[in-house]
Amino acid sequence: MRPFAYYRPASSDALEAILAESPRNAPPTAAKAQFIAGGTTILDLMKLDVVRPEILIDINQLGDLAAIESNSDGLRLGALARMDDVSHHPAVMREYPVIAQSLDLAASLQIRNMASVGGNVLQRTRCTYFRDASWKACNKRSPGSGCAAMDGFNRAHAVLGTSPQCIATYPGDFAQALIALDAQVEIRRGRKRRDVAFADLHRPPGERSDVETSLAADEMIAGFLVPPLAWSRRSRFVKVRDRESYEFALASAAVALDMAPGGMVNEARIALGGVATIPWRAREAEFFLAKRRLSPEVAEQAAELAFRHAEPRQHNAFKIALGRRTLERALLETASIEV
Repeated sequence: MRPFAYYRPASSDALEAILAESPRNAPPTAAKAQFIAGGTTILDLMKLDVVRPEILIDINQLGDLAAIESNSDGLRLGALARMDDVSHHPAVMREYPVIAQSLDLAASLQIRNMASVGGNVLQRTRCTYFRDASWKACNKRSPGSGCAAMDGFNRAHAVLGTSPQCIATYPGDFAQALIALDAQVEIRRGRKRRDVAFADLHRPPGERSDVETSLAADEMIAGFLVPPLAWSRRSRFVKVRDRESYEFALASAAVALDMAPGGMVNEARIALGGVATIPWRAREAEFFLAKRRLSPEVAEQAAELAFRHAEPRQHNAFKIALGRRTLERALLETASIEV
């Protein structure tokens, strides 16, 4: 690990003073100053020499950013709330089960006790070619160097949202739950605040796979707001992986359904994980399901639409069939929930 300076500001003014030392023209992933909360991702990457911040800013003293609040306005999660605290919060388990399930199926209990929900959505890919600096061709780590995964072993890589620059899979689970529930994300720059749809936070690789989000280098996530919509209680997260614990998804689906009596779908929300370069909203499948009775046949058709534009590589073509089956299961299991 390379030398770095460590700061623990106690106020927004102190934070702004530190950030003034770091240029804003770099993407957050390459910024001179970077944030640390639980540290379960960035410290790993620093030890691997994949990221090299000169300044680490510990944000754990910045106000009440660990709150978990549920009321008539919806669910608010502070960015510093720990994953395990959120997953076992009674209101989250009752009103927003897809969130509780997505967090409970992630990582190990030790990591869930330490990791923040804000850091979780910003975790970086587990692509071997990105995390092993001995591989020189990685556009996400070194823009313009190429992508070793294209013709390498790419079983775990993405089939949706890829580009000629990158096929690395987004690894998280919680983000899919937030998309399925139409969450907003609160972003702060010092004392300034802006709110954006969570679905607009992550950027597909395009021509610059190192630019992963819409955040500026001096912005941080302060929290998430999940609205109290009709489908929040009838929601479910299904995760398929090589082993049952402490493993990333090969395919996952976060589903939320607003249903009328008789099995008719009023509205559907679907997000896919393990198969895409970013948390993936399956809008075509959602549109198809609206005003249809959800049967196994309809679920199969929706799943086919969700993967209609998939682009497999040599070793990951199985993810298309696996992703379809995972989504079908998630749809049917969600429809069976009594609310």
